Amino acid sequence: MSRRLYKAVLVLLVHGLSHPATSFAVEESQSRIHGDLGGFVNAAQSPVRGGRKRVMLLPYAYFDYGSTYVRLDTFGVKTLPIGYGHLELAGRIKFDGYQTAGNAALQGINDRQNSIPVGLGSFQLTPIGGFFLYAFHDVNRSQGNLYEAVYVAKFALGEAAVYPQIGIELNSGKYNQYYYGVSASESAASGYAAYTPSASTSPLLKVMLEVPLAEGWYANLYLRRKWLGAAIANSPLAGRKNEDNGFVGVAFRFK
Repeated sequence: MSRRLYKAVLVLLVHGLSHPATSFAVEESQSRIHGDLGGFVNAAQSPVRGGRKRVMLLPYAYFDYGSTYVRLDTFGVKTLPIGYGHLELAGRIKFDGYQTAGNAALQGINDRQNSIPVGLGSFQLTPIGGFFLYAFHDVNRSQGNLYEAVYVAKFALGEAAVYPQIGIELNSGKYNQYYYGVSASESAASGYAAYTPSASTSPLLKVMLEVPLAEGWYANLYLRRKWLGAAIANSPLAGRKNEDNGFVGVAFRFK
């Protein structure tokens, strides 16, 4: 799976940069930023036992610059036009790793490193709403795959806007094994039963409220809940059945 994915990414990159049909990329690369830049305070609850709530101040970036894009935690390059969008080379920033030192609930369990997902994606802005589609491979320790599909709609509330979103996240068995599995040696050291999880399917529900503050400036309130698939929720390392995330941000919109 991973070799085929790497070959597909390489072929699409070369084709997208050299094929005459993609001359749009050259024109777009000369344009300026279109979108939002600012900062936000993010709070997330780790699903593992004894995991603390993580609060971080992060840059808020949701913009296009020519064929390059950034969508908060996802970034990449648009290549071939497909449907109502493009086929994209994509990467994602994830804070799914965790350290076990100082966590009494995870004594005997090894640290887990953050994943480094890379792969393919597409944003389809259709007449009925937007669809985000991604397929990633973790090139770091887990070597597992992640898939995500999200639908988003927009509703005006006066000058404000609300963006309800619904989606699904699929993790491969290799990804779940690294983050939520318990090896034989970890079982002996921790007292937890050995556990080898399979692939999982986790539904997502998100909502973002966007409120104008002053000319060009907007405040954003975002909330997300993910219901963990059985393979994760049944892990001895899991301390929750769901995973919550939220942020408050302020950004300036470049038009």
